[in-house]
Amino acid sequence: MNFISKCSVLAAIGLACVTSPLSQASEAKLTAKAATLAPYQQRDFQDEVFYFVLPDRFYNGDTSNDLGAAANDKKRAVSRGGFDKSHKGMYHGGDLAGLTDKLAYLDNMGVSAIWLTPVLRNRAMQAGTSGYHGYWILDFTEIDPHLGSNAELKNFIDQAHKRNIKVFFDIITNHTADVIKYKECHGEDGLGWIVDVSEGNDCPFISMAQLAQGKHYSPLIPKGDEALKSPAWLNDMDVYHNQGDSFWRGESAVRGDFAGLDDLYTQKASVVNGMVDIYKDIIDEFKPDGFRIDTVKHVNIEFWQQFSPALITHAKTQGIDNFFMFGEVYSFEPELLSRFTTEAKIPSVLDFAFQGAMTKALVEQQGTDVLAQLFAKDHFYQTEHKFIRNTNANQLVNFTGNHDMGRFAYALKQSPHHYSEEAQIQRNLLAHAMMFFSRGVPVIYYGDEQGFVGDGGDQASRQDMMPSFVASYNDDDLLATSKSTADDNFDTNHLFYQSFAKFAQLYQQYPALRFGEQTVVYSQDKAGVFAISRQMKATSESKGQNLLIVFNTAINAQQLNVLTAKAEGTLLYRSVNTDNADEIAPLSFAIYQLK
Repeated sequence: MNFISKCSVLAAIGLACVTSPLSQASEAKLTAKAATLAPYQQRDFQDEVFYFVLPDRFYNGDTSNDLGAAANDKKRAVSRGGFDKSHKGMYHGGDLAGLTDKLAYLDNMGVSAIWLTPVLRNRAMQAGTSGYHGYWILDFTEIDPHLGSNAELKNFIDQAHKRNIKVFFDIITNHTADVIKYKECHGEDGLGWIVDVSEGNDCPFISMAQLAQGKHYSPLIPKGDEALKSPAWLNDMDVYHNQGDSFWRGESAVRGDFAGLDDLYTQKASVVNGMVDIYKDIIDEFKPDGFRIDTVKHVNIEFWQQFSPALITHAKTQGIDNFFMFGEVYSFEPELLSRFTTEAKIPSVLDFAFQGAMTKALVEQQGTDVLAQLFAKDHFYQTEHKFIRNTNANQLVNFTGNHDMGRFAYALKQSPHHYSEEAQIQRNLLAHAMMFFSRGVPVIYYGDEQGFVGDGGDQASRQDMMPSFVASYNDDDLLATSKSTADDNFDTNHLFYQSFAKFAQLYQQYPALRFGEQTVVYSQDKAGVFAISRQMKATSESKGQNLLIVFNTAINAQQLNVLTAKAEGTLLYRSVNTDNADEIAPLSFAIYQLK
């Protein structure tokens, strides 16, 4: 879409079309918003606005590390290479120095916490693609050289903390990089394939029952790779399940190799203790503010019952009293998600169920009852723990899309409803408003604030913020801008950037949006009004607050006479103005202060 028609789309919904680039001079003048919040050391998890970013795809602040390990570094030779800016599955050069350079950009948008994909040292190449994403860890003691050094990570955290912004690490306990091979699949030397991989799993999973009958794989480590992993205990083949590839169901989901990655035997006490020690050391050295935990449901629950309290307790000894962890449990069922906050003792999880219900309401145009049905299950998360904070649904982590499933904008683009760009913009903004103002902690997926769309999940949703050379990224029609990903995309005037900044301001301004108990006030069996209240009772330290948030998922204005509470309230904010105070505009939201 050309610039003129882009502006016409924005004008149609009453918005300005501004695409001026951000110069370094103007960047220095960006507003430091996190400075106005409570000090990061004291701030509660529910106070945060998160930004989730793949460092490699953000900004290249130091081109000298683009190839990773130095050419003469024999110890880290496997962490060199994989750099190709034109290939979506290779390293693109983004690094910790680049993130540090762009802290002002994030701060100005209202971001108070940054969640990084894993930054520990990876195997640079596996199966024709690279470890740019960070999930193929070889060395749990140092930073991947493509991203910088341990010192640069410490500097990034220091600079973020100076801005009162927290930093969360993405961590992995389920697996390491793929080093172990099986003679039955890869041959005596482990370097080839002797099975027909076209017929299913590369190395079909062997169950416990089959193991008891004597069926097993013969694991081996190819010559020269015997000491690749660090700490050294990770090179012992006996600390892995070695049962072949997971097919994502039943026993294989916990004991199988995740797409060939070496699956740790997390039922063993030595592995539990080893992983606890690894992440205690990470806390000691870098002082992060918390962890997001990868592939949680692929690890036995007993592991988490020991791991989570141990690290939270240890963080307190390092002066990190509000250290917090949330896990990735890829499920859309609150009944399963909640097991990991209650039984497994992980303080919170990413709320895939919220993402799914929001997709049903805003992409599929189902009735707003789907949201009410989701929130009716919030009681599953309510519990008390002895060693960690009590859990409830307000601590769940809300998101619209991510690096695996793809962006919310892509779901809209692919919808059989064939949404116009105007409709895609409106629905995207409304989805993010739901993410901010429903119970839970909001996460902005990097690039969403610049109208990124993508062509699917995984690699197709991991575009560059810096000028991209990937053809399949650059042919995207970005939302609410005339730019493409071939341009530098740090535009602080972008509609989505400005809107998210406003949402963050509202979120921080009204405590009930962060801590208030949520009650569904109204929903219906078709697209239309969805209303919730967020209420905080008065205490000796603070006044009470009772807010009403009304969303309209329909394409026409809706009457508010169905909401008796609204008659007693004062309008605080509405995303789209209307001439009639008794109605809410299409695909918009409003916030009221109730008496």
